[in-house]
Amino acid sequence: MIRIYTQLNQGEAWVNRYEGTSCTFACVLGFTATALIPGISAAGKTPEHRKYTACADAEFLYYGVSQAKPQYPLPPLIAGASPVLISRAVIESLNIPIYLFNAGLPYSPAVPGIDLGGTPAQCLSSGAAMTMDTIHHLLEQGLQWGEHLASNINNGYLIIGECVVGGTTTALAILTGLGIAAAGKVNSSHPTCNHTQKWEVVQAGLKHMQNIQTSIDPLQLVAAVGDPMQVVVAGMAIAASRSCGVMLAGGTQMLAVYALTSAIAHDHSLTWQPTNVIVGTTRWVAEDPSGNTVELAQLVGQHSSNLGEPPPPLLATQLSFIHSHYPQLQAYEQGFVKEGMGAGGTCIAAYLSHNWQQIHLLEAIESQLELYQKIHTN
Repeated sequence: MIRIYTQLNQGEAWVNRYEGTSCTFACVLGFTATALIPGISAAGKTPEHRKYTACADAEFLYYGVSQAKPQYPLPPLIAGASPVLISRAVIESLNIPIYLFNAGLPYSPAVPGIDLGGTPAQCLSSGAAMTMDTIHHLLEQGLQWGEHLASNINNGYLIIGECVVGGTTTALAILTGLGIAAAGKVNSSHPTCNHTQKWEVVQAGLKHMQNIQTSIDPLQLVAAVGDPMQVVVAGMAIAASRSCGVMLAGGTQMLAVYALTSAIAHDHSLTWQPTNVIVGTTRWVAEDPSGNTVELAQLVGQHSSNLGEPPPPLLATQLSFIHSHYPQLQAYEQGFVKEGMGAGGTCIAAYLSHNWQQIHLLEAIESQLELYQKIHTN
C-alpha cells in the first residue's frame, strides 16, 4: 500500500523505523489571494467558494459527519469529493490526535484550533504577498509548535498536512525562486494541469523581485511570492525533525516546503535532521500524467544536495478508487482533486500503524461519504 518513488534506501529506512508506531496529525491552513484568479484552482467551483474551502475542510476534519449543520459546509467542487473525506475516515477510525493551525485565513474556522497570528497572502503576482514581519513571526511560531508537538510524540512521527487553495501556484513560485526548474512539473486539482496560467502568474510575481538571478534569502522569497502555510510548516519540520519522524503530507506543495526548509535551515544556520523527514502523498499526485512529480522530487533533491543535505524520499499511498461505488471518488481516477488535507499521508499512516490494506481504506472512506450524503441530502 506504499510505494517509494525516490531515494529508495532512505525511504525504506524511514518506513522500517516508524512501522508499528503511532502518529500525530497537524494541519496548517492558509490562504493566498492567488486562489481568486478565475480557473486557477478546482478546489471550489468559484473564487467566492474558494475563500471558504480551508474553513470547511477544517470543520469536517475535526467533527466529521456528526456536525449536521456546519458553519462552513464543504463547498461544491468542479468534480469529485473533498480529500478531507479521506483524511477524516482514517483519523476517525484510528483515533489519531489532530491539531489545526490557522496560519492566515480570511475567516476563522469554526473549530478548536490554534491561531498563529498570521495574515492571508496577497496574490503572488504582486511580488509582495506578505510582510517580512509576518514571515519572521510565522517561522518562529512554526519552530515553537514543531518542538512542542514533537515533545509529546513517543517513538512515533508527526504528519504535517495543509490546506491552501492556489497553493500549487505559490509552490511553483517558491521552487522557481530557489532555482529549481519546476515549470511544467507541478500538479493541480484540475485533471490537466493549467501550467501556462500558473507560469504567467509566477513570472509576474518574480519580475517584481530584484536580483532573482542571484542568491536571495528564502524568507524574503516567501514574503514576495509565497503563502503563510509554507513558512510555518518549514519551521515545524525543522524543529520536530530534531527528535521524531516527520511526514510532509502533500505533493507539489510539500516538495516546495522541503526545498524551502533546506534553504532556511542552511541560510539561517538552524539545526535539523533531514533524514527524519519524508514527503508522503497519493498515487494520483505521484503518477499524475499532466505533471512530473517524480522528476520534481529529484530536482528538489539536487537542490538539497547542493546545500550539503540529503534529498527527500517521495512516498505515496497506492489507494485506488477504480472499484468505488461512488462517482465522487471515481473522479480521482480521472485526475480531479488528487490530494489535500494530508489525505495521502493519513493513508500511509493507516498502513504503517495498523497495516490497513486497500479494502480497509476503501470501506472507511466510502462509509464516511455515505453518511455525509445521508445527512446532507435529507
